[in-house]
Amino acid sequence: MATASVPAPRNLPVDLADVEAAHRRIAPSIVRTPTLISRTLSQMVGATIYLKFENLQFTAAYKERGALNTLLLLSDEAKAKGVIAASAGNHAQGLAYHAHRLGVPATIVMPTSTPTVKVVQTEGHGATVILHGETFDAANAHARVLEAERGYTFVHAFDDPRIIAGQGTTAIEMFSDVPGIDTLVTPIGGGGLISGMATVARAQPHRVEIVGVEAELFPSMYNRINGTSLPCAGDTLAEGIAVKEPGGITAHMVERLVDDIVLVSERYLERAVSLLLQIEKTVVEGAGAAGLAALLAYPERFAGRTVGVVLCGGNIDTHLLANVLLRDLARSGRLARLRIRLQDRPGALFNVARIFDQERVNIIEVYHQRVFTNLPAKGLITEIECEARDRDHLDRLVTALGAAGYEVSPVEPA
Repeated sequence: MATASVPAPRNLPVDLADVEAAHRRIAPSIVRTPTLISRTLSQMVGATIYLKFENLQFTAAYKERGALNTLLLLSDEAKAKGVIAASAGNHAQGLAYHAHRLGVPATIVMPTSTPTVKVVQTEGHGATVILHGETFDAANAHARVLEAERGYTFVHAFDDPRIIAGQGTTAIEMFSDVPGIDTLVTPIGGGGLISGMATVARAQPHRVEIVGVEAELFPSMYNRINGTSLPCAGDTLAEGIAVKEPGGITAHMVERLVDDIVLVSERYLERAVSLLLQIEKTVVEGAGAAGLAALLAYPERFAGRTVGVVLCGGNIDTHLLANVLLRDLARSGRLARLRIRLQDRPGALFNVARIFDQERVNIIEVYHQRVFTNLPAKGLITEIECEARDRDHLDRLVTALGAAGYEVSPVEPA
């Protein structure tokens, strides 16, 4: 890969002039999202962290930038015939919204498994949605068929110089707001965002290290660049970057421009989503939190640096968000479920509850189990869900229960 001390290579599909032109083109019609320092997260990680709040775009994602740039570069004839894309995510909504605003017919092909809420949101932005196939690949193939049959212009989610230039405008604004950024930590799915941002970073007058981030479950660009064959599959919180095959154009640009790619586990993705809500009071989806997840996973890698992180999307299901927050509370010791073995006699549960009261730990739920257990008939298992101040507070409770003769085991989250 490139080293951060060298200028951008020549003869790449996108250069700084393309990104600057894209920014002039789209600036009147997108949100100029802020780039703000997070003092609390900076203290936690040991670096100076600046967050770019792209989750504040109208469709809650940076994808609007590339979609709009592409639309504005179409000929009048192409605009009249309309555009088509295959997407079940933020690209669909960004393209649909700006196409409708510009009077360009838009068709979005989605897999039949796409959640209804995403279909409704995309239709709400004025697009025609066609559900086809069980997988993204099937939907994409059908979109290509319709492109040929009906004369639509296909708008790729990432592997297009117009898209890449549009996404790179994110970095134009970041360096304008904070010229001293010396490290960019950017999520990678298909590679459009990091390709555009790296183009801008390479043109800065000072050294800027460019680090990409992928979910451990979907290391597709990592595999392509490093010649590895790690599996790409699984249920990741970062569904927006769960790409099995990166783009050809973007892979070439990443290989030439990006210094490193790191992989993050689901636990760090969940932690990042939770911290952004608790500390920054902002809702970010798993893919959008991947940059912060990398800082949490590898703090020594970024210690002392001035880091720019794009919160690239905020479209997360509310039930999923609630689950992430509860799991984070459990891992931090503020929420716990304790499995306690009791003898089935009067006052047994009362005596346990009294210890909770003495330690000032709040009981939320009690689950009593007499039948479905391998204990003797006179034994029972009680699981108590409780709320403590922190891990130390919870540990004091467990110690007190043990001192009173109870057999206690925490039910740990995954």
